[in-house]
Amino acid sequence: MGGTVADVVLRRLRDWGAEEVFGYAGDGINGLLAAWGRAENKPKFVQARHEEMAAFEAVGYAKFSGRPGVCTATSGPGAVHLLNGLYDAALDHVPVVAVVGQTSRSALGGSYQQELDLQSLFKDVCHHFVQTAMVPEQFPNLIDRAFRVALSESAPTCVIIPSDLQEVDYSPPAHAFKMVPSSLGVAWPMAAPDEQALRQAAEILNAGSKVAVLVGQGARGAAEEVVQVAEVLGAGVAKALLGKDVLPDDLPFGTGSIGLLGTRPSYEMMRDCDTLLTVGSSFPYTQFMPEFGQARAVQIDLDAKQIGMRYPYEVNLVADAKAALRALLPLLEPKSDRSWRSSVEASVVHWRNTMERQAMTASGRPRTVNPMRLVWELSSRVPADVMVSSDSGSAANWYARLFDMRGGMRGSLSGNLATMGPGVPYAIGAKFAHPDRPAVAIVGDGAMQMNGMAELITVARYWQEWPDPRLVVAVVHNNDLNQVTWEMRAMAGSPKFVESQTIPDISYAEVARTFGLGALEVDDPDEIGPAWDRALSAGRPMVLDVHCDPDVPPIPPHADWSQVKSTAKAVLGGDEDAGGVLRTGIRQKVQEFLPGRKDADR
Repeated sequence: MGGTVADVVLRRLRDWGAEEVFGYAGDGINGLLAAWGRAENKPKFVQARHEEMAAFEAVGYAKFSGRPGVCTATSGPGAVHLLNGLYDAALDHVPVVAVVGQTSRSALGGSYQQELDLQSLFKDVCHHFVQTAMVPEQFPNLIDRAFRVALSESAPTCVIIPSDLQEVDYSPPAHAFKMVPSSLGVAWPMAAPDEQALRQAAEILNAGSKVAVLVGQGARGAAEEVVQVAEVLGAGVAKALLGKDVLPDDLPFGTGSIGLLGTRPSYEMMRDCDTLLTVGSSFPYTQFMPEFGQARAVQIDLDAKQIGMRYPYEVNLVADAKAALRALLPLLEPKSDRSWRSSVEASVVHWRNTMERQAMTASGRPRTVNPMRLVWELSSRVPADVMVSSDSGSAANWYARLFDMRGGMRGSLSGNLATMGPGVPYAIGAKFAHPDRPAVAIVGDGAMQMNGMAELITVARYWQEWPDPRLVVAVVHNNDLNQVTWEMRAMAGSPKFVESQTIPDISYAEVARTFGLGALEVDDPDEIGPAWDRALSAGRPMVLDVHCDPDVPPIPPHADWSQVKSTAKAVLGGDEDAGGVLRTGIRQKVQEFLPGRKDADR
């Protein structure tokens, strides 16, 4: 390995299969940037508009590819900017490697410009592995360990390289005391389940008459086995939001998402079940799980650190989900009584009809669209290989409840950090992971103003390199930080606080056109479907600027009339949108109590 330390770092990134590195320049990584020039931009340096966006793009790349995402930033402020994206990776258990610059070694400890204690800065978010290089002989080991730890822990890691060290001629570790040679690659074992624990789990599941299954992203490689287990047990299957793409939504016993953004069938199934099987999920909201003591429960998870939480499970089975379910299946007894399954399926049918009726309910404001219809119209139109990202906020409600996964579709959002702003950069990361697949981002106008608009410049710069140029950004344009507005009403009993909640009204379509992208502006509900058709068949990235009604309530599945009345009381306490909120909220809630016929009056 000849050349500088920076040359060796880039070479090792290539050896680990890194094809793109998302980043932003700064003099703290000048040595790396020069090495990129010598390496003919391999791996490809993808220039984001901000280091936080670079980290989000690395997270999106990792989520949609299953491979580690890589990001880079300069010392000082650039390093600080990476943190939010890296925390997103940490909380959603995603492998990301950050390569960060630092001031020269000779200046460390001298209060030099842009000098921060980066080891301490990254110690929480990258606590599994964060190291500062001091001599050339630490490479390639630091890069190798960063990748191995990121992969083994499904977590972000960080390698800090002082700027002067990047330009030093490389010398490898010697066959000597206190030297650490290294090697490439890792062969992963299949974590087999404990046989006694399997028998105990089977006994519990066989004894139950109302079995519910909850799957998360840890079950992604075991979809077939989950379906087989559910069929044998006559169970319904709910999905944590990060596991939304684990199973298709056209399964008759699939109840959809669970939690505040979830469905009523999932809520009711958990409320009424007597047995729970959780696979690959650490879903945090225990109030949406069965009452303690109501259900006997089994959990399967590969990560022993994540198991046994959230619910008093009788069996905590640490194993690969696919291997565990395969081994469990022969021990399960088919349920002859299918009444529980039938009730779950009937609930799903009613809910899906309700969602269609709610989506097709007219907006209460002139020249605006019901945001539910925006996502409902998308769901039936996207190709089976689409990659969908959602931002946080009310957009996540509509994605969770109204977008149907099918075929090989993939989807994700910021699950546990629930940060604003990753919708567009996630889609960019997904496009670099799979440039031959279409991508869609569903983004609120708050998140669009925070991060999304600037990253349209990144889209404009790179889209012509993608074999499939389709990347559609749908903006829920309602001039309101809508999720927080509704949370203030429903949880704090407070009317909308205009100064914090109303955001500037701008044309996102015009912004997109300024950057050379395609754009459509929609304020007619009947134009939503045709607009999606045009955007998904366009030969370039598109922005759908959809004027949406902010009065459509993201009512959680457990909301009842008393909560609706409580919200109404808060609204009447001085909310500027009081009339529209009451009219629209009542009209939406009524849909849940209509007969479950698809031809019911709208």
